[in-house]
Amino acid sequence: MERRLRKVKTTMSIHAHRRTLELLDGEYASIHHGRSHDFDDLREYQPGDEVKDIDWKATARSHVPLIKRYIASRQHNLLLVVDSGRNMAATAESGETKRDIAILVAGVLGYLATRHGDRVGLLMGDAERLESMPEGGAESHLERMLRRVDEAISLDGPRSDLEGVLAQAVRRMRRRSLIVVVADDLAYTHDLDVHLGRLHTRHEVLWVSIGDADLMSRHRDHRELVGVDSGVRLPAFLRRDRGLRKAFDEATAERRARLETGLRTLGIASVRIGDSAGAIGGLFRLLERHRRARR
Repeated sequence: MERRLRKVKTTMSIHAHRRTLELLDGEYASIHHGRSHDFDDLREYQPGDEVKDIDWKATARSHVPLIKRYIASRQHNLLLVVDSGRNMAATAESGETKRDIAILVAGVLGYLATRHGDRVGLLMGDAERLESMPEGGAESHLERMLRRVDEAISLDGPRSDLEGVLAQAVRRMRRRSLIVVVADDLAYTHDLDVHLGRLHTRHEVLWVSIGDADLMSRHRDHRELVGVDSGVRLPAFLRRDRGLRKAFDEATAERRARLETGLRTLGIASVRIGDSAGAIGGLFRLLERHRRARR
């Protein structure tokens, strides 16, 4: 069986060159409150870095702006909250399963955390079950988490219930943490707003939506589709109807706008990722938005 974490590392190296990975690494490090004065090393200045971190003497010697990097003063906790209901077994924009993209997203963030000496935990669930794994800092621990997510999500599994999973996160999480929610491309509801608002008062919260597939045959995909949640078939001739396409696009745009507005109102940075190839760039934008929002 292929190791999930190895696949995550391979994807990072394929879809992001070294400079981008360093930026992603730096963005993760910068989102945490507090920092020690323990100097680590120097690196080239990047847009978005703090000007106060520039080492002017080293810059004068090298003729290239250099900033100081520091070792974190304490460990942080990252909690991955993952929707493991059958909605996440559906097809994403790219034709991949949402499960595979969710595992990649969770793996990249977990890997960045372990690189920085932080501890990663998992809370996932659906309408019938809830599963958690305590925080750990080893790559082997992260590998077990990714494997459990992979095993939990299936087409014949229970329906999704992210509101219920978030309600449990509110009850269980006492220690201040960075919480990243990895969710279906869902609608913003009152319960979602209440649970996220309570989490956000105590924790740093980020949101990742795994984008739905385009159902309306715009890419010459004329296969008959079946809704994973309802079991209802969507015949190909309906997907080619221009009126239905317009209504579908309008409803989709409204749903996404409501989610984005609701999260932004709470002060939660979010990103929508529709394929593995765009995951690294999407996570970079997410971390950058979160860091900038806290200034």
